[in-house]
Amino acid sequence: MTREHRVSVDGRTLAVADAGNESGPAVVVNHGTPGSRLLWRELIEDAEARGMRLIGYDRPGYGGSDPHPGRTAADVAGDVAAIADALGIEQVAVEGGSGGGPHALACAALLPDRVVAVASLAGVAPYPAEGLDWLDGMGQDNLDEFAATLAGREALERYLGKAASEMLSAEPKAIAEALLSLLSPPDRAVLTGELAEYFHEATRVGVEEQLDGWIDDDFVFVNPWGFRLEDIRVPVQLWHGAQDRFVPIAHGRWLADRIPGVETHLTDEDGHLTIQLRRIGEVHAWLLERF
Repeated sequence: MTREHRVSVDGRTLAVADAGNESGPAVVVNHGTPGSRLLWRELIEDAEARGMRLIGYDRPGYGGSDPHPGRTAADVAGDVAAIADALGIEQVAVEGGSGGGPHALACAALLPDRVVAVASLAGVAPYPAEGLDWLDGMGQDNLDEFAATLAGREALERYLGKAASEMLSAEPKAIAEALLSLLSPPDRAVLTGELAEYFHEATRVGVEEQLDGWIDDDFVFVNPWGFRLEDIRVPVQLWHGAQDRFVPIAHGRWLADRIPGVETHLTDEDGHLTIQLRRIGEVHAWLLERF
């Protein structure tokens, strides 16, 4: 069972989902782009088995959360702290996958007294990044999306409006076809059945009523993040798969070279989705040990 909350921060409302042991060590989950507060069943089950509490939330402009125009990656730290305060939690661990990665790292840099550890899975690197060809290796859909982002808000609104409509009008079982250019063989193999249904529903909840979150996320990635990786002092675990076409593994290598003391896991067999699915237990076990 998932508990629902509404948390106020700076005059905005954040929609929060809360599962697992209410008195257990708490992990805040930063969803991907696009996404929502909905938590994948296996994520909840693993947390429950370990006695952990799992907290998801809609980033500003997604689902039930009010937009925060002009937000940066750094702004998530205030939101996470407000959620923890509202739920009466002193210390949290933070994880983030894909577009949630930079937001998780922001918590590591900016909330060292509240955050015990952070896990970043298939996270994106800053843009531009010295020594990194940021777009190299991405599937065509992402190349088109970020071309629209760099062209400005009007172009991005047009692009994402069409993309959202196509994704949500497709049946869950056809979601893989809608993302074909981004799916490496291991990712295509898992994006079926219940996972496809979850992916479709999490996207629907996130973007059906408003596109602000998705639009603002894309600008977050290509604008200054508002914090420095070298300022991170809390433990960070980083995972990335070599077969990732959403966020190529070069992003993971670039981040691993710059995050102080990071524990890095680069795998040959994983793609973008499988690195986040297959490593749930290892990530939760590692985070739990840091409390």
